[in-house]
Amino acid sequence: MPSIFAYQSAEVDWCEENFKHSEYIAEYYNTISNIPFFIFPPVMLWLNTQYTSYRSAPLRCLVIMEMLIGVFSMYFHSTLSYAGQMLDELSILWTLSMCYVLWLPSHHLPRFIKNREQFNWIVAIVTVFSTLMSFLKPALNAYVLNTFVLHFFYMMFQEVKTNHNHFPSIQRTVVMATGWWTIAIVCWIVDRFLCEFCHKINFRYLHSLWHIFILIAIHHAVTLITFCDVFYDLSCSEPKVVYWPRNFGPLALPYVVFQRSNKSY
Repeated sequence: MPSIFAYQSAEVDWCEENFKHSEYIAEYYNTISNIPFFIFPPVMLWLNTQYTSYRSAPLRCLVIMEMLIGVFSMYFHSTLSYAGQMLDELSILWTLSMCYVLWLPSHHLPRFIKNREQFNWIVAIVTVFSTLMSFLKPALNAYVLNTFVLHFFYMMFQEVKTNHNHFPSIQRTVVMATGWWTIAIVCWIVDRFLCEFCHKINFRYLHSLWHIFILIAIHHAVTLITFCDVFYDLSCSEPKVVYWPRNFGPLALPYVVFQRSNKSY
């Protein structure tokens, strides 16, 4: 039986030609396209200094987990090892579970949940079960994780629909998050299932673009989460979404500012 750390022992092999650009790196561009995972999270932390002054743990934990995702993704794509595949999938699963525990608004808890503590236990149990299942079929995690993403966007659209008079500044962010995620998932699907088409057009690097586009979508999604967190728990601060480095352009990064300072946070 081959070692789980052996090169090309993973269940998944993406469309990029292996060892074409380096004898040591299996998928060169899929590997180096993870570099933004070490740039975007610190920038997000820097932009949201007001939010981290109010509630530091969730965003700081997310930044650490995103950088771990970058490490494990680089390891996976550079080796295509089974161990790398598991670590890549599980780091994303653990990050999403952490976000559910730390950030899911109480009014979005399922009706059969009695309290927050019970919800956290359910998330922990599901996470442990999914982790164990990943050792049997790690490729299934990708589809499960995108299901969680769809649930997130459902919640965000519900928030905008219910509180549209209070949320004018996040409507653009919802649209941009949805748009970037859609582009990213199309890149992922085409690279995964339509590799022959990629060969015909001589472009086998859509998974590399997935890494970049999904990071931009995540940045927008985190802005939506932090906005809702402040809106419900510290509404007197009058949170607003602004963009850096300027308010126009598809690559402008959103973040939350407090229009009124509040000494209590």
